Amino acid sequence: MNKPHMVYFEKEDIVHLTISEGPEARSVELSPNITVELNDQGQLIGIEILGASEFLRDTIAESVQAKLLNAPRAESA
Repeated sequence: MNKPHMVYFEKEDIVHLTISEGPEARSVELSPNITVELNDQGQLIGIEILGASEFLRDTIAESVQAKLLNAPRAESA
């Protein structure tokens, strides 16, 4: 398996992550802005994220908020 490679197309605000090389046989839309690319054996070879900057910002913000809500709070002395 090849080393994963990520490219950001700034003008289009698209992130494309190549998991492994090879021809794409089909793609599956996971959500309106996320598509996975599969080879002829059904193995994941790539991921494309449209509106990437907004998606990553929101995903990171949600993750941080979840961690803060579940973090033990310091007790006052």
